[in-house]
Amino acid sequence: MMAETKLDTVQITVAGYATCGYFQKAANVVVSLETLHPSRYKARVLEFETKEQYKKWLSTTKTTLTPQGPELNNHTSSPLVWRGEHEFVGGCDEILDLIRTTYLSAGAGRPAPPQAAADFSTSSATYDYDLIVIGGGSGGLAAAKASAELGANVMLVDYVKPSPQGTVWGLGGTCVNVGCIPKKLMHRSSLLGEAAQDAKHFGWTSSSSSSSSSSTSTEGESKDSTSTTHDWKVMVQSVQDHIRSLNFGYTKDLRDKRVTYENALGTFVDDHTVCLTKGEGQEGAKNVTARRILVAVGGRPTTLSCPGGEHAITSDDIFSLPTSPGKTLIVGASYIALECAGFLAGLGLDTTVMVRSILLRGFDRDIADKIGDDMKNNHHVKFITGVVPESIVKNQNGTKTVTWANGGSDTYDTIFAAIGRRADTSKLQVAKAGINTNAKNGKIICTNEQTNVPHIYAIGDVVQDVPELTPVAIQSGRLLANRLYSPGASQAMDYNLIATTVFTPTEYGAIGLSEEDATKKYGEKRIEVYHSSFTPLEWSLSSERPENGCYAKLICDKDDNERVIGLHYLGPDAGEVVQGYAVAMRCGATYKDFLDTVGIHPTVSERICDLRVSKSSGGDADASGC
Repeated sequence: MMAETKLDTVQITVAGYATCGYFQKAANVVVSLETLHPSRYKARVLEFETKEQYKKWLSTTKTTLTPQGPELNNHTSSPLVWRGEHEFVGGCDEILDLIRTTYLSAGAGRPAPPQAAADFSTSSATYDYDLIVIGGGSGGLAAAKASAELGANVMLVDYVKPSPQGTVWGLGGTCVNVGCIPKKLMHRSSLLGEAAQDAKHFGWTSSSSSSSSSSTSTEGESKDSTSTTHDWKVMVQSVQDHIRSLNFGYTKDLRDKRVTYENALGTFVDDHTVCLTKGEGQEGAKNVTARRILVAVGGRPTTLSCPGGEHAITSDDIFSLPTSPGKTLIVGASYIALECAGFLAGLGLDTTVMVRSILLRGFDRDIADKIGDDMKNNHHVKFITGVVPESIVKNQNGTKTVTWANGGSDTYDTIFAAIGRRADTSKLQVAKAGINTNAKNGKIICTNEQTNVPHIYAIGDVVQDVPELTPVAIQSGRLLANRLYSPGASQAMDYNLIATTVFTPTEYGAIGLSEEDATKKYGEKRIEVYHSSFTPLEWSLSSERPENGCYAKLICDKDDNERVIGLHYLGPDAGEVVQGYAVAMRCGATYKDFLDTVGIHPTVSERICDLRVSKSSGGDADASGC
């Protein structure tokens, strides 16, 4: 899911008396900051005619600011500075230092990191643990280990409920077992097949040739015209061996960090008590208590609701199938659907995607449409659009016949549902703890990872309105652990400007707003888009590769010095390309900053530093030359 970029305006208030030089200096700098970045900062100046008037006002105003403490209590000089509604900053030196080190970092400025308090209320009650983490995915593991390293007594509880097809896995959550890791490895396998096709144009020849067309044998081997073969079983075995090594490493890591690990299903008894069972029954049930509880159970795929939907597999199953899925229908148009369709087609399998409406909802439309065209025209993926399955019938030979609107039907070896995910909270019994959730998707409603129950927290995909990305869960888990167990720590998770990549055959990397969301937020007149289509050098010798099949765009805010608020890139190694640009954009990089940066030649990444055609100009965005 695309991370939404939301840069809230920071209001800075400077109060003092007219003849105070420090007040005038601070006020002038804050007003200048607003002039430089009017959409980011707002200056509010409260000027009193005399020192006496200011002093009288100061004594009452200080009581409304936070945090209350000696620093605020002892502040009697001019100016008084705060940001937002009531966050105390200090005086002249403090605001100048804040502007210099934070707001004007890297020249263009950026908002201060979000801050959040933790639940530090005290109680005479005693508990078995300081923290119980329910869920052993990336976020839960990160939070548990970080908390233990800071001295907390931590238990981590993890249990994998079998998929409808009976698939289970080990410690590490979705990403490690049935998500990012196996997906990227299988995507890599398909890319290697493409590279083998390119190799002949670079002088490589195979030892034998075949005139047979691309097909898949019953043993799971796919073949192409250069006699390159692919063995599904070998790939799956290698992938699963790697995953098992990661599972073992996580278990060892918990032991080394002195985190108590329970391979059990955790359910709430009350807001401080979790019941542990060795499965979905009550065998071996025991209750444990904790001062705080963190929910990090992630999500699970949504299954098909049509008659026969139980015959479909999901992403919980695809990466450990013992034999090739063969002719496959993928239902859905999410990034999971397109990524899996891409690597299955790349392995030589007959692959069809059934799309109800649009591809990659929530992502940039230019890119989504280009991905669809690329998969169809260059990667042999077929599309059925505007329909959903009406029924699935399993035949005697194991194949499945799918019917859809207007009498359409076909028979496939495998039906793969990729229509979305739902928070895995159905068996948590969160109501017993008083936790508020979204009834539609089971997600937990939080503010800065804190639920409506102050000592219960949630991170990762289980949380409402946060990006469903592994690094997001890890970062939020670590920052939460710091706030809970590191004295003075208050940095909260910043969900803005998070880079992500969709591993379709031609990869898509994105940071910030899509063009549609930028236009909706700022208005069409305020947005400028610079873009280009191009051919990577490494594709230039291969006749099978499309001309100008890659694309990049920068979306800029004209009212904020053309600050880059969206970056989108379609091309090879997208994840590697866009990661560094996320740092630049978090530092407030402008379009001029990109143009002033000398690119590395010859690379695809240098194209992003040389986007000179604006959409508003109507100029030709197809590149030529190197």
